[in-house]
Formats: sequence, C-alpha cells, structure tokens
Amino acid sequence: MRFDDSLRTVLNSDVTTGFGARSAWRQLVDLAGRGRAPTDEPVIARLRMLREVVPAEVRAASARGLAYARPDARLVGFFAEDTLAIAAPVLRTAELPAVDWIALLPRLSPALRSVLRHRRDLPGDVVRALESFGSIDFALPEPDALELQPDMIAAPEPATSAEPLFTPPPNVPLSESPFVALGEVARGLPVVAEALARTEPETAPPPPPTDGFAISDLVARIEAFRRRREEEPAESAEPIDDKPERFQFETDATGAIIGVQGVARGPLVGLSIAHAGVQGMAQIDGVATGAFRRRSRFEDARLEVGGASTATGSWRLSAVPTFDPATGRFTGFRGTGRRPRADESAAPIRRAPSPDSLRQLVHELRTPTNAIAGFAELIESELLGPVPETYRAQAGAIRTRAADLLAAIEDLDTASRIEMGALELRPGPILLQPLIERVVGDLAPLAGMRGVRVLVDADDGARALADDRAAERLLGRLLATLVSAGVAGETIRASVYANPSSVEIAVDRPRALVDLDAEALLALDGGDEEGAPLLGTGFALRVSRNLAGELGGGLEFGPKRLTLRLPAAVDRSMEHATTS
Repeated sequence: MRFDDSLRTVLNSDVTTGFGARSAWRQLVDLAGRGRAPTDEPVIARLRMLREVVPAEVRAASARGLAYARPDARLVGFFAEDTLAIAAPVLRTAELPAVDWIALLPRLSPALRSVLRHRRDLPGDVVRALESFGSIDFALPEPDALELQPDMIAAPEPATSAEPLFTPPPNVPLSESPFVALGEVARGLPVVAEALARTEPETAPPPPPTDGFAISDLVARIEAFRRRREEEPAESAEPIDDKPERFQFETDATGAIIGVQGVARGPLVGLSIAHAGVQGMAQIDGVATGAFRRRSRFEDARLEVGGASTATGSWRLSAVPTFDPATGRFTGFRGTGRRPRADESAAPIRRAPSPDSLRQLVHELRTPTNAIAGFAELIESELLGPVPETYRAQAGAIRTRAADLLAAIEDLDTASRIEMGALELRPGPILLQPLIERVVGDLAPLAGMRGVRVLVDADDGARALADDRAAERLLGRLLATLVSAGVAGETIRASVYANPSSVEIAVDRPRALVDLDAEALLALDGGDEEGAPLLGTGFALRVSRNLAGELGGGLEFGPKRLTLRLPAAVDRSMEHATTS
C-alpha cells in the first residue's frame, strides 16, 4: 500500500488542534522508528514540542508500537526522557550497538537502568557498564532529607462520605540521590495512571483510540503468510536426514530447562518438568513431575515434541537431582534424552493442519479492513462533522487503498475455498455480453487512471453454463489484472466466441505482458504502478486459472491473447449450444 505519509507532509500538517498534534506525533514516531525518516535535530525538536500537548496515553501507545521497529539511538534517548511507563517499552526491546548503549546509560534514571538490567541480550560491555552504576542506583536517601510539614503530622480530620480518610502529602524530593520511591514508580504504570485519571475531573475531551494498525502491516502479514505457505511444501518434502539420537539438558531449581546440547534449543528451553501435560509444542508425562517433587532421580519419562526441528519427535528422559556442595540447596536436574527403542511405544501425537487456517486469516483481515474503509468514508463524506480538505483527501486515499486490500482478501478467500474444495457453485445459463459490459463499467475508474481503452466484441446470444457470481468474479479479476498492466494510449479488446460445447472469451495481452510465457507470467510479483494487483499479477492469474477450472473451463495463455473457456449453456430441447 502507498500513502502520502512522507516527512514533509507530516512536518507541514496542522498541529494547532489536539487531534492534529496527536496525529503528527504518531506519524513522526512511526516514520522515525521504522527508518523511513532520519532522526535528525528538526524531527527531535518537533517531537519535543508535541510531547508537551500529546497525552501520556498516546505517547505510551507509540512507545509500545516501537517494539516491532528498530529505532536508532537518538529516538531511544528521546523516549528515555519521558516517564517510566512510556520509556520502559522502548528500552526493553530496542537493539542498539554497544557504543550507543554505553553513551545513553548516564542519561537514564536508576529506574530506567533497572529495566535494562532485566534484559539478557545486551552485549557484555553494556552489562559491565550497568554494573558500574550499582552503588549509585541502589543508594538510599538520607534520613534527614525530608522536611516534615506541620500538616503532614497533624491528626487527620474525622472522615466523611465525601473525603478520603488520608490525604497524601505533595511530592517533595527526598534528597539529591537518584533513588526513586516505589510509589513514584507505581504512579508511572499504565494501570495506576488510568485509575488516577478516572478520579480527576476531565478538562478535555478524550483522545481518539490509539490501538489501531496500519494497512501496510496487513499487507506485510498477507505477504508473509503467502510466502510461508509457498515455502512449506519444499521444506516438508525434504525430511531431516540427520536426526540426533541423544541430547543433554539441565534445569534450574524451578524445573525449567535452561540448557540443551545436542538438539535444537528452541522447543525445549523453558519447558518445565515440574508440570505434566502440554506446554506449547511439547508434552511431558507425570514421571518427571513426581520425581521433581521428591527431588529424586527418574528414568524414561516420556516427552513428545512437535514442530519441525531436530528436537521433534518422541524422547525418553532420565535425570538426577543436583545440589549446591557449599549449602546443600537443591539447584535443579541434569540428565539426558534418548530416542525410544523399537519395543517402546513412541508414536508422536501430531495435530493435522487445520484446513480452515487460511480462511480464518481471511476473516481476521476482512473485518478490520471493512472498518477502516467505513471510517474513511465517514470522514471523507463529513458525516462526523466538518473536516479539513487535507484530511478528506487522505481519507479518500485510505478508502481507495482499503478497497484494493479487500479485493486481495477476496482473492485469498477464493484461493482457500478452491484448495479446500469448499467453493459453492450453482451453475445456470448466463448471457455473457451484459456480464462483460457490467464488468468493464466497474473497471472504468481503473482504465481511466491507467489511460487504457477497453473494447468489447461479444455475440449477443452467447450463453455460458456457470455460477453467475463466480463468473463475474472471474471476469472482473482477469480484466482488472490486464488493465492494470496497460499503459496510456493502449487498447485492450475482449472478444466472445460461441462454440457448440463451449464459449471462449479472448482478451488481448497488454504490451508489458506480450513477451512472457505462461510460467513467467504466473510468477510475476506485484508492481509499483498504481492500480496493480496487491498480491501480484501472477497470483491474480493463478486464481483466475483455478477458478475457471472449478467452473468446468480453463484459461489458456497464448502469445498475444489470453483465452478463457467456459462450458456453453445447452438447450435440452434442441440439444445444441444456445446462441439466440
């Protein structure tokens, strides 16, 4: 998807209103956090200015959104200047070079440095730099630093129904120490902040909801799902030849596996022998659980691991408890895992892949996309109130892009139904001339945008035996794909021919697709041109070909034209193809 979200557009937007300031803040953080705009001084200065008027809830949502991006050191440092609830999500997930982390540490408060201390993926130099702050970060305040006020030690007034029993004193700094009180940390938590906000009178209208998503994220999700499905057959066709027969493991005092050697670590690390049953992709029986409770050795405990890795399959675990030689304290288990012998029951429990997974994804995408299109239409038509022309234009662009995304979702739905054999068809006689003319009329905006002229040459009485909705979907997708590949001044002609047993619809190839054979044509990805199929030209043609096969016809790829063949409607009384 392509939107007018360039840095210049954001910097020139109207920020005099609360809604404009919040919108500019979200867009600037998104552009800078995802590397689509440089995090230079003008951008940081604009963010600092907006931070004074943007509510903490919006800033916190933007900080959480950076967990899926790779912000640079300047943006991380900027968010570190904010409250703990806003800075902590950025510091927990940011990935910076060791030099940038070390330069940033002196600017952080002790509470923020404590966030970094809980990370296990920081470089060694950064960990050592954090340790150098230990004596400062954990210093307690001086006992005489708090100056008591008379109203702080006076006996409280008798409680009434309208007043609390105790009124907390104002926030007075205890000392120059960087120690942060637990109460101050709690005030910065989102749950506490929301509770406090509900007790205070509202002085401004609440901001619009910020837990939204960008359409670009939906497109990326569709592309990742499609790529994964295309790669899965190749991976499953090549079984793992070198399956290890043994591995070693070690647990901590809670029973969680913390070390694995000999197989893939991912499916096993974090698995707890203290709890029997299914844990993620693995399942362990009660033999190991009982031994853990008794702190005794165990042998041949059953373990089933799912997925596709070197740890996948059935195992038998044996382990002994370990204790600290100095204190005698229990420290965990150490043991080995082996493949079961032939005389042992070792059939793994495998869950068959659900055939509804793709349709479930289609449903999850269609619902929010319809909501986006609906809200964009409301803004564009000003049904919610007057809207500046700039935002109306942007709402119109979003509505158009959402329509393109819905078309791609429909393609995915059609492909999944064909793959599952769940496509419901009700064949009947269809007049092709009015159907094609209606489809061409619907494609008029696309043809006008591309500068392409579409001509229809059809037999008035040509009839096809097909489901009317599926046929309209097929013709619309096929013609839209070819029109989107055309250039200004080009003419695409669609001709309909009636044969005794079939009806053929021949469509000219645009010049950009003339020199490609069928294999290359079906492998084309999506182009950058406006109006191009969102999932690619090749995907749209594959869907059209498969849908034509479901209707009892086919799609042939000639050197100059594509020919769609559908069964002809037969007049039972005349026993020939109806042409009048």
